[in-house]
Amino acid sequence: MKRLIARNDSTLADGIFSYSCTSGKGGRRPAQEKTEGDGASPIGSWALKRVYYRPDRIAPPETKLPVSALTPDDGWCDDPTDANYNRPVKRPYAASHEHMWRDDHAYDVVVEIAHNDDPPIPGLGSAIFIHVAHEDRRPTEGCIALALNDLLEILKTADTHTHLVIEG
Repeated sequence: MKRLIARNDSTLADGIFSYSCTSGKGGRRPAQEKTEGDGASPIGSWALKRVYYRPDRIAPPETKLPVSALTPDDGWCDDPTDANYNRPVKRPYAASHEHMWRDDHAYDVVVEIAHNDDPPIPGLGSAIFIHVAHEDRRPTEGCIALALNDLLEILKTADTHTHLVIEG
């Protein structure tokens, strides 16, 4: 199993290289203590599941993970009371949801991780991804973010046995 380790020193290490990364504005919190909207990155080991990308901005990333092109109507439910909590949804959608087709570049490449997904527990956190860092390197809403080129490089060797390890 390959491990991508998000360290407390704002680096992500893949066993060979180390990359600058950002994490949640709410710090890092044990996964069982995470709550919806707390801005914290969940401490633990999370399998990488799928890569989403903006086909109008970049080519499909090179990876052994499943890859899906985003569309303008893609969303991700973040409403703990909804049956599709922490699941992809199509917009418009009545319950609260994350817009996956963003004006900024954060979701030009998005990696779904296996946090709170099998099954999702309402309120334990949703839409925790690896995605592209903002140019100003500001903290995320709980995700791990890297420069686009670094994320694309990491994905080249990632597969469904690769885990993101978020250290406390």
